Amino acid sequence: MRPSPSIRWLPFLFAAGAVFWLVQLTQAAATVAAPVGRDRLQQTLVNAGITHDVSAVLTAYLVLIFVFEAVAAGLHGAAYYGLRRRRPWGWVVAVLVAGAWSLVIVGIPVFVLLLQRKTREAYGIL
Repeated sequence: MRPSPSIRWLPFLFAAGAVFWLVQLTQAAATVAAPVGRDRLQQTLVNAGITHDVSAVLTAYLVLIFVFEAVAAGLHGAAYYGLRRRRPWGWVVAVLVAGAWSLVIVGIPVFVLLLQRKTREAYGIL
């Protein structure tokens, strides 16, 4: 069964999301790798009122950011490959990602499209 034209673009939307998160991850890594970037981040924390062990707070913050961005890129990539091959697990991952994006309103239209009967049937979800 061929997917309808309205959902053929769907995998590429998630591929764009993966690229977005990889760019964010690269920018964060570049900021941390540059001494000036690290100094600015530490200064921002000091200006925000962190006076006790700024390095530990910065490390925890950066670990949190890197893990979040890596997981987001991985989920978008998994959704892309799953949707391209029209696998049910790809649809499930796409619904999870769209649900997360719907927290910032961007994913609501995609979320609605994924939950439509014709989209579910195209991916073998009843």
